[in-house]
Amino acid sequence: MIDSPVNTLLKQLINLDKSKSQPLYLQASEQIINAIQRGYLSKGSMLPGTRVLSNLLKVHRNTIVAIYEELASQNWVEIIPNKGTFVLEPEQKTAKIKAPSQKINEAYSYAKTTGFHFQKSFHLASTIQFSNAKYFINDGKPDLRLHPVQQFSRWYSASMKRKPLINKWNRSYNFFNSLFQTQLCNYLNATRGFHINSNNLINTRSTEMSLYVVSQLLIKPNDVVLVGSLSNYASNMIFQQIGARIKTIPVDKNGLDIEYIKKHFVKHSIRCVYICAHRDYPTVVTLSAERRLELLQLAKEYEFAIIEDDYDYDFQYEGSAMLPMASSDANGMVIYLGKLGQSLFPSFQIGFVIAPENLISEAKNYLELLDKQGDLIQEQMLLELINEGEIYRLTKKNIVIYKKRRDYLCNLLTEYFLDTAQWEIPSGGLAIWLQFHPKISLLKLAKEAEKNDLLLPKTILFQNKNTCAIRFGFGHLNESEIELVIKKLKIAYDAVL
Repeated sequence: MIDSPVNTLLKQLINLDKSKSQPLYLQASEQIINAIQRGYLSKGSMLPGTRVLSNLLKVHRNTIVAIYEELASQNWVEIIPNKGTFVLEPEQKTAKIKAPSQKINEAYSYAKTTGFHFQKSFHLASTIQFSNAKYFINDGKPDLRLHPVQQFSRWYSASMKRKPLINKWNRSYNFFNSLFQTQLCNYLNATRGFHINSNNLINTRSTEMSLYVVSQLLIKPNDVVLVGSLSNYASNMIFQQIGARIKTIPVDKNGLDIEYIKKHFVKHSIRCVYICAHRDYPTVVTLSAERRLELLQLAKEYEFAIIEDDYDYDFQYEGSAMLPMASSDANGMVIYLGKLGQSLFPSFQIGFVIAPENLISEAKNYLELLDKQGDLIQEQMLLELINEGEIYRLTKKNIVIYKKRRDYLCNLLTEYFLDTAQWEIPSGGLAIWLQFHPKISLLKLAKEAEKNDLLLPKTILFQNKNTCAIRFGFGHLNESEIELVIKKLKIAYDAVL
C-alpha cells in the first residue's frame, strides 16, 4: 500500500508549511481538492488509510482524520466505514488542466512574474515602510481608539436591519444617494459656510479618490500644476501619474506666495493650483485672507482652477476655523475636497468634492466607472449620525482630547528640544511642524530612532538646503505615548550629534 500510485502521487502533491497561519488540515485538503479538479485523482480512487497517510505526511493521525472529514463535508470524498475513503466526482466539473508530469507540484503555486511586458509606474511606487518598531510618528492621523466601537456596533446592526434599506438598494442608487447628499449638503452649509445643493457635490471613498477623479477630468499630460514648495507626496503622485508638470511655489508665514506666481507665470500657462488653504501640508501655515482674495482674483484673470484640499477642517482648537475659499467663490474657479467623519473608524469616513454643477455631472459619470455600487450602509449610518447630531458631538468631544495632546507635546518639546528646534503651536490640526537647528541628517535621525524602537517614516521627513524639519503627527498618541516618543526622539537626536 505504501508504494501504491495514489500514495506516491499524494506525497508529490501535498506540501505542508507549518509556518503558515492556515491549519495543516486545510492546507492538505485544498491541495487534494486541486488534484481531484485537475484529474490526477479520478472518481473511485481509494485514498490511503489515516495511519498510512499520517506516516507519509509526517503529521498526527488526528490531522489526517480532519483532512478527510473536511473533504467529505465538501462532497469531494465518501467515507465508507470498514472499507475506506473514496474520491467522488463533483456534479459540475470544470475543464481539467494538467501540469507537465515533471512539474506536477508547481501547479499549486501561482506565477510570481508575468509572461508579458507591462508598463510600470515610477510615480506610484509604494511609500510603505516595514518596521518592527513599537512606536511611530505619522503625518497627522486621528486616534482610532477614540472611535465609539460599542455605539457603532449597535448603529451598524440597526442600519442593516432596516427594511427600507433593501428597497433603496433595489431602487435607483442615485435616488438614495441624493437623499444622503442632500443631508450632507445641509451639514456643510451649516458648518462650512457653503450655499450648495446635491448638484454641487459627489461623495467618494477618500480624499485621494476625490483628487484622482478631479485630476482625470481636469489635467492632461504636460499641464502645469502649482503646489507648495514642500507639498503633499500623495497628491504629487496623482498629478505625476496623469503626466502633469509640477512647479513648486514658495510658502512663508502667510501661506502660498501669490506674488511669486504673478512674476513667474503668464495667463493660460497654469492649469491648476493645488492648495491646502486652511493648513498647509506639511507646514500647517494658514493662507491669509488677503492672499486668498489675491489667489481667487488671479485664478479668474489667468483662467486656472484652484483645487482646495481641506483635509482637517474639523480639528480647530482656538478661535473659529477660516471658512473654505470655495465658500466665497462666485466665479466657479475652486474645486473643494473635504472629509467627513475623521473622528470615526476609516471604513465610516468619506471624501467629497464640491464644485460647479457641470464638473460634478462629469465627475459622477467617471465615479460610476470606479465605484458604481458605493456603500449604502455607510451612507445610511452617516445620514442618521448627521440628523441626530452625533457627528458634531463626537467631533467636539475629540477636539478636547486632541487639544490636550497638542499642549502636552509642546510642553515636552520645550523641555527636551528648546535649544535645538523650533515650532509654532498650531491653532488646529493633528500635526506640528518641527524644525531642527542646527541642521542634522534626518535619515540618520530616523535610523537612530529605529534602533530605539521608534519609526520615523520617510514621508514625514523634509530636508533640503533650506529645510530640516519633520511633520510630527500627534493625534494617534496618548499622553504617556507622547512622552515616550519624545524621549526616544531626544536619544536619537543626541546620537546623531
